[in-house]
Amino acid sequence: MPELPFELPPLPTIQQVIFVMIAILTVLGALVVVLARNLFHSALGLVTAFFGAAGVYVVAEAEFIGVSQVLVYVGAISTLITFAIMLTRGMMFGATSPRNRQSGTAAMITILIFLVLTALVGAIPWPQAGEPIVEGQAIIAGLGRSFVNEYVVPFQLLAMLLLVALAGAIVLARDRK
Repeated sequence: MPELPFELPPLPTIQQVIFVMIAILTVLGALVVVLARNLFHSALGLVTAFFGAAGVYVVAEAEFIGVSQVLVYVGAISTLITFAIMLTRGMMFGATSPRNRQSGTAAMITILIFLVLTALVGAIPWPQAGEPIVEGQAIIAGLGRSFVNEYVVPFQLLAMLLLVALAGAIVLARDRK
C-alpha cells in the first residue's frame, strides 16, 4: 500500500461521538426554545436543552452535577415553568411571533460571540485526558448513603412537599364547572 503524503486524522472515540450527539441535541433544544411559535413548545425545548446539558456533564465524568441538573432544572424549574404556562391559558394556545425588531441585532451578536468563543477555544492549550477520577465516585456513594440513612426523614419530607405542591397546582389548573 503506498504511503499518503499527509497524515490522516485519528478516528473519534466513542466518548467524542456521544458528546457531539448530546451537544447537537442541546443546541436543537435551545433553537426550539428561541424559534418555537407556541410557548408550550418552547418549554419542551427548554427541557430538552436541560437534559442535553446534564448529558454533557455525565460525559465529562461529573455525574453528580449531571444528576443535580436533572433534579433541579428538569425536575423543578421546567415543571414550574410548564405549570406557569398552563395556568395562563391565553398564552398556552396563542401563537407568538418568533421575530421582532431586535432579531437582526441578536443574530449579529450571536455570530460575534460564536466567533470569539471559537477563537478562544482554538487558542487554549487543552490538557490531554488523564486517568479517571476515582475519588469523586466515593464522594457520590457517601452522599447516596447519607440520603438513605441519616437524612432519610428530611429527604422524604421534601419529596412530600413537592408532591403536595404538584397536587395543588393541578387543582388550581383544572377547569371549573
